[in-house]
Order: sequence, then C-alpha cells, then structure tokens
Amino acid sequence: MAFHSSLRNHTDRPRRQAWRHWPTVVTVVALLLIWQVWVDAAHPPVTMVSSPTQIVRSAIISWPTLWPATCMTFIEGVCGFAIACVLGVLLGIGIHCSRTAYAALFPLLTAAQTLPLISIAPLFLIWFGFEPVGKIVIVAVFAIFPIVVQTMRGLAAVPAFYDDVAMTCGASRAWTLFHVDLRVAARQIFGGVRVSAAYVFATAATAEYLGARSGLGIWLQAAYNSFQTPRIFAATFVIIIMTGLLLLAVHAVERLTIGAPADDDDPDAQ
Repeated sequence: MAFHSSLRNHTDRPRRQAWRHWPTVVTVVALLLIWQVWVDAAHPPVTMVSSPTQIVRSAIISWPTLWPATCMTFIEGVCGFAIACVLGVLLGIGIHCSRTAYAALFPLLTAAQTLPLISIAPLFLIWFGFEPVGKIVIVAVFAIFPIVVQTMRGLAAVPAFYDDVAMTCGASRAWTLFHVDLRVAARQIFGGVRVSAAYVFATAATAEYLGARSGLGIWLQAAYNSFQTPRIFAATFVIIIMTGLLLLAVHAVERLTIGAPADDDDPDAQ
C-alpha cells in the first residue's frame, strides 16, 4: 500500500509542477496581449513605446549585430557568475569556521555591495581597459555576496546532532564539514546562488554600457543614441531570457545534485 502511494506521488508530482506554472504563463500572455492592443489602439510614438510585434521584428532585423553582442554579455555573465559561485562558497565556509576571517572579510564584502556600479566601473575601466575581463570581475564582485551570506547562514543552521553523530563514528572535523554540513546546508546555498543568478547579466550589460568594446550594453547605448526604442526593448528581453535560462540551469543543477525540495521531507512524518 505504501509502495503504491509513493509511486502515485512520484507520478503526480510532474503534473502538479506543470499546473503550478500555468498562472505565470497566462499572466505573461495576457500582459503581452494588453500591451499589443493598447499600442495598436493608442498609436503612441514609436520612439516612446513599442509593441511586442515591433520588438520582435526589430530583433529579427538586427539579429546579425544583436547575436554577437548577446554572446559577449553571456560569456561575461557566466564566467563572472562561475567565479562568484566558487569563491562565494569557499569564503562562506572560511568565514563560518573562523571568527578572525569573519571580522576581517565580512565587513569588506558588505561594503563592496554598497558601492554603486556607476562609481566602481570607471576604476575597472582604468585597470582593465575595454576588455571583457574587467566586466567578468565586476560581475563576480557583485554576485558573490548573496552566496557568501547564504553559505554562512546555511552552515550555521545545521543542527549540532549531525556533527555529533558523524564525529562519534570517527569522522574528522573537515570530513564532517564537507560531507555532512555542506550537504545539509546545500538547499540554502542554492538559494544564494539563485539570487546572484538573477542579476549577473544585467550587471554585465550595465558595466558594458559604461565602457566596453562590444556586448549588449554597447548595443543598448547605440540604440539609445539613435532613438531606436524597439531595439532597446529587444535587448532588454534578451537579458531577461538569458537570466531565465541561467535560473533554469541553477534549478537543474540543484535537482541533479541534491534532489527536489520535496525529497527533503521526512517520509515517516505522515
């Protein structure tokens, strides 16, 4: 009986997850339709507001230049995000394990998040020039903080009895940290990774806008200077789509490594 109940739950779970996304799909489609109808009826200046069909048409026409710019921003965002993930988890572990590291590093990380991008980007432009490496570093700097914080919070929230059981069985402190504590804290760490992923491409494009050789930021700047509003919307939607794909990738990695959130439930609790 329990086997059939478990099998039914695993079968129904994808269906429930699919139904969970229907409100989002319906809302987005409704907003796009309202947007299109309003532009067609009100006829606002194309330099002020563009309809969804005008945006799609502009993206198709300008695709030979939009695609290379998208690739550059994508590379900068993904590289900076990968660096932030690795360093963020390592820094979070170090700050969690050492009060000295917490006192020395955490205030600096917090201060780095208070710096406006418009003030720090010129410095990176002086240091790294117009090359992509400067944008990668900027993305890493602004993406690392949520990962560090959530790693610290996740490790601090691990119940003490997990460590007690592991060390009673002969495990070392280091083994317990990397094989027990990180596994228990992984769900919260992925929460920080997801927060960072939501901003990496926008950060990369903004850094490009302030100075770069290519990328969506430069593409947006050219569109703005020539009053090409449909192109501005097209680049904006490209950033949104890339961000959504990155969030889906983070979700997939989370599912593959630690399973679905429902797998954390105690099967004996019912």
